[in-house]
Amino acid sequence: MLIETTQKTTIDNTANSTTTSAPGGDLQELKSEKAYSKKTHTLKTNKAKPEILRGQAHIHASYNNTIVSITNPKGDVLVLVSSGMKGFKGPKKSTPYAASEVVKEAVERLKPYGMREVEVFVSGIGGGRESAIKALNANGLYIVKIKDVTPMAHNGCRPPRARRV
Repeated sequence: MLIETTQKTTIDNTANSTTTSAPGGDLQELKSEKAYSKKTHTLKTNKAKPEILRGQAHIHASYNNTIVSITNPKGDVLVLVSSGMKGFKGPKKSTPYAASEVVKEAVERLKPYGMREVEVFVSGIGGGRESAIKALNANGLYIVKIKDVTPMAHNGCRPPRARRV
């Protein structure tokens, strides 16, 4: 009777060496290889955030919502908060109180960056315009300048010619 023996080759990733074993051999080695090949999830660590002393606050105040995004001088968004994110629903989202609460939350999230000065860019004609600017100052940020960047209509392009029928 002829008995064939086959050898199984496994690669040990930790030591970069090849080992051979008989079929049905080292069960512990196979289990450790499976455990090694599984993806492991890493938890996010709290990185030290860079200290940014001066930035920009963009306030978008529409009839329906108030959105405050605070960026670094290059324009990368650090914090974005809207009144809908704060839990306001319906017509309450565009109120001055909602705007001041949004700014309070945005400044709270901005604490790890250590920002002290902001340039404010306001767009829109909603109710939260003025109160958002006042809330920025009241929550400890020094306002360097305020600029209104609301888009203004200027009668646009020339209309198409009249159609002759």
